[in-house]
Amino acid sequence: MTEPLFRLAGRLPLIAVQALGGLLGWTAYALAPRYRRRLRENLRAAALCPDPRAFEAMARSAAAHAGKSVAELLVVWLRPLPSLARLVRATAGWEHVEAAQQAGRGIIFLTPHMGCFEITSLYYGRTHPITVLYRPPRKARLEPLMLRGRRRGGVTLAPTDMKGVRALLSALKRGEAIGMLPDQVPSRGEGVWVDFFGRPAYTMTLAARLAETTGATLLLAYARRLNYGRGFELRIEPVRERWPVPKEAAATALNRAVEGLIAQCPEQYLWSYNRYKVPRGVEPPARAAGGEGRAGEALGR
Repeated sequence: MTEPLFRLAGRLPLIAVQALGGLLGWTAYALAPRYRRRLRENLRAAALCPDPRAFEAMARSAAAHAGKSVAELLVVWLRPLPSLARLVRATAGWEHVEAAQQAGRGIIFLTPHMGCFEITSLYYGRTHPITVLYRPPRKARLEPLMLRGRRRGGVTLAPTDMKGVRALLSALKRGEAIGMLPDQVPSRGEGVWVDFFGRPAYTMTLAARLAETTGATLLLAYARRLNYGRGFELRIEPVRERWPVPKEAAATALNRAVEGLIAQCPEQYLWSYNRYKVPRGVEPPARAAGGEGRAGEALGR
C-alpha cells in the first residue's frame, strides 16, 4: 500500500479503521500458528483468566485489539494533531502530570504496549516538549512515514543508543518529559533478568537510573481504547514509591507496576509481543550476569 492509500485509509471514521484492524487481528490469530501460540502462552502464563471459557474469550479479544493497534497507526501517524487530540475523549489522573510539571524535575512517562500507546506522546507533545525513545521499524521503508508521524508538535525522537540516552538525560535536566516503553526488550547490557508475570524477562534498567540521577517523576500512562470507535481515554498513574537502587530490585518494581496497569485492561495488552525473548549476546536467565552497559556509561555510573 502506497502512502496516498495510507492517507486515504487514515481518513476513515475511527470505528471503520478499528473494525478493519479487528478483522486483521482475528485473521492473524486464525492463520498464523506461531503468532497464536505466543499470544496464548503469554496470556496463560499471566494467570489473569483461570476459567477456560474466559481465557478463550480474552485471547480472541486480545487478538482483535492487537489488530486494531496496527490499523490505528494510519490515524495516529497521518491525521493532523488537532484532529488526533479530539480522539482523546477523557483523561484520568492528569493532576499527576500537572504536579510533576510544577515540581520541575522532569517526567518519565512509562507507556507499555497497551491500548493505543502511539497516541500518548503526541497528545502530550501538542503543548509540552517530550523526548521519546524509539527503535527503527524492521521494515526500513516504513521509517520515513513513522518519523513524520511521531515527530510532530513538541515530540523529539531519541534512538536506542548512547546518543539517545544522552538526549533523554538532557531533557530531564531541563525539566521536560521523556517517554519510553517499559516492557520493550532492551539490548545487551541494558537490562537484567527479573520476573514479569512469573516468568524471567530481560527488563530495562534505564528508567530507574534516569529517575535516580535526576529525581524525575515516574508516571505510568496508557490510552484505553473505548468501545464502538468512540476514541480513547488517556489514563495516568503515579509510581507510588521510589524504586530501590539495586538494579534487580528496581527492575522488579518496574515490572510489578506494569503488571498492575495491565490488570486494569488485560485484553488491550499486546500479548503477542515477544516479551520473553533472549536478546542477541545476552546470557539466558539461568546464567545471566546483569550489568549496566552503555546506558550506565551515559549516566556516568
